[in-house]
Amino acid sequence: MSLIKRNGNLFPGVPSLFDDFFSREFFNWGNNNFSATQTTVPSVNIRESADSYEVEVAAPGMEKKDFNVTLDGNLLTISSQKQQRQEKKEENYTRREFSYQSFQRNFELPKDVVDADKINARYENGLLHLTIPKKEEAKQQAPRMIEIA
Repeated sequence: MSLIKRNGNLFPGVPSLFDDFFSREFFNWGNNNFSATQTTVPSVNIRESADSYEVEVAAPGMEKKDFNVTLDGNLLTISSQKQQRQEKKEENYTRREFSYQSFQRNFELPKDVVDADKINARYENGLLHLTIPKKEEAKQQAPRMIEIA
């Protein structure tokens, strides 16, 4: 399954702040699915609605305890570390296998737009879902009709 980043803007005439802030990563390695060490970085889907931003990170095979999501000022960081060890002992030998996966994605959130205290995250079916609500004053308002006197 491949997730493709899609920037949906409910109000096409108004440029989305989200497009600027979430499409810019601090560590841009050219191909966003590979890090400098050639390890796979999960794909991210980002959608904007009138009330919030929805972020999906494709990370199958992980568990919710493997993730860290932090917000430091306007910098949202999604990272994960997973380590597995297997050891098989037989009479004449011991076989050990180690596996280590990690990634980190950083996004700069728009200032004074998101309600940082209400961000929530959940992990299910291989997807990490983040809901980042907008502050009331930052939500797009419907056009107001002005009466002509």
